[in-house]
Amino acid sequence: MHLTAENLAARRGEDLIFVNISFHLAAGEALVLTGRNGSGKSTLLRVVAGLLRPEKGTVIFRDEGSPEGRHPGEVSHYLGHRNAMKNELTVVENLDFWQSFLANPDAAGLPVEDAAEAVGLSGITHLPFGYLSAGQQRRIAFAKLLVAHRPVWILDEPTAALDASADRLLAQLIAAHQAKGGIVLAATHQPLGLENARELKMTGFAGVDHGVWG
Repeated sequence: MHLTAENLAARRGEDLIFVNISFHLAAGEALVLTGRNGSGKSTLLRVVAGLLRPEKGTVIFRDEGSPEGRHPGEVSHYLGHRNAMKNELTVVENLDFWQSFLANPDAAGLPVEDAAEAVGLSGITHLPFGYLSAGQQRRIAFAKLLVAHRPVWILDEPTAALDASADRLLAQLIAAHQAKGGIVLAATHQPLGLENARELKMTGFAGVDHGVWG
């Protein structure tokens, strides 16, 4: 299993945000994006997830089931700044939806209640998501990654709104994903304590069109 990006470039409006970004991740590996705000971390994650089209370059996921390659968005969980949950639905209803929507017949995820227990919130799944604190909501958003198996986790500031104990729990869940051969791509300002992790410092890019087609 491999995730490969080659010579990626992307824009925000008329401006190039980054150019010539390349990396290769094998099963169990992680890449942590660091850098100041506006340097392109979130943009790169969205390109890899298939939410934005790159200005140039390619990103491909390959495994035994797709040796010719496919877009990683087809096999990824994306956890952005927002939790992608409906406030008026209960925790169970939200997680049931994501489990059904992201279901992988070849590799089942955890049952909803087990996923809630894995993030330390098994007793509140009957409550509307909007009733939860910001930290609890972020934990439940992480439970979304557990109810349906996806080999690639794309995480944008995953520790937002989490306290120290939740940070440790998050690190343990990511480590368990890696131990099973999962790939992690994360943007963060905080150390995540990931195993088999490399760092890519995003520096941003000033100028329009300079060098993108060179």
